[in-house]
Amino acid sequence: MSENKRGKHSFVLPRLPVITQWASVAGKKEKEGPLGYTFDIVSEDTYFGQKTWEQAEKQMQKLVLQKLMDKAGLQPDQIGLVFSGDLLNQCIGSSFTLRNTGIPHLGLYGACSTMAESLLLASMTVSGGFSDRVIAMTSSHFASSERQYRFPLGYGGQRTPTAQWTVTGSGAALVQSAGKGPRIECCTIGTVTDLGIKDANNMGCAMAPAAYATIRSHFDDFGRGPEDFDLIATGDLGQLGKEVLLELAKRDGVYLGGKLTDCGTLVFDNTKQDVHAGGSGCGCSAITLCGHLLNQVASGKRKRILFCGTGALLSPTSTQQGLPIPGVCHAVSIMGGES
Repeated sequence: MSENKRGKHSFVLPRLPVITQWASVAGKKEKEGPLGYTFDIVSEDTYFGQKTWEQAEKQMQKLVLQKLMDKAGLQPDQIGLVFSGDLLNQCIGSSFTLRNTGIPHLGLYGACSTMAESLLLASMTVSGGFSDRVIAMTSSHFASSERQYRFPLGYGGQRTPTAQWTVTGSGAALVQSAGKGPRIECCTIGTVTDLGIKDANNMGCAMAPAAYATIRSHFDDFGRGPEDFDLIATGDLGQLGKEVLLELAKRDGVYLGGKLTDCGTLVFDNTKQDVHAGGSGCGCSAITLCGHLLNQVASGKRKRILFCGTGALLSPTSTQQGLPIPGVCHAVSIMGGES
């Protein structure tokens, strides 16, 4: 009997897990944005002291993992499990980071929804009594993503107005069975949604239907509405995708205006930084959550937020074959208070 299941897509957590610590690492462009003051570590060197972009992404995860453990006063052998993933092929950013640490690791791929996916799985693991201390972590790097999904930077290709700027950053959250900090009360697992959008430079619009499907499922499964949250934060739809989400909700009689924000519109200043439609990438929602958003909940400014990580589940191969872009979104309800 699934006593913790609610509706078709959601579940409650009988023992509320606590996010006791969080940490973030960001690059130069992210530091120059509105949230620059919230990041724990920033680097003027986009290589982070490494020889390649891919190794730089590994180094970001290594730095954020160490920073998180330092803030919590923990050693690697005190971590029960790490859920992590990234945008690199075969998630090498995560696996290379965790190699030889002795920390149990489960690798994930949810594209840009990975921060929400890892946080959701960490909360289930802790609430279910399988581990008392779990880390959710992810990363992305602008240059490694451009090389993998679009064009090498040296090509100098012109970006379309709908394109988004992949965030160079990594975020990690420590989820525990007890302690002080924001609590995770329930989650909604998204379904893969594909409405036939094929433009890899317009991922915000490709992901918006999945975002609304998950938000609506969360409302239906728990009998909630926008009024039950101080903030609904989607992962990285960017400006255009956010507008599409608002329109989809409005057509369905749901008005998200005033409650909806998007990590892709928060992390950069679109009026001063040339990022076109906004930020994207696994690191976008990760560094926005593991800083700005969790700081607001911990300080009492926000009593309850719905964190909705969105992901475009494309690959270079699927794009080259002209296939449409499936999207997914996972939602985690986070509330203030101490356990």
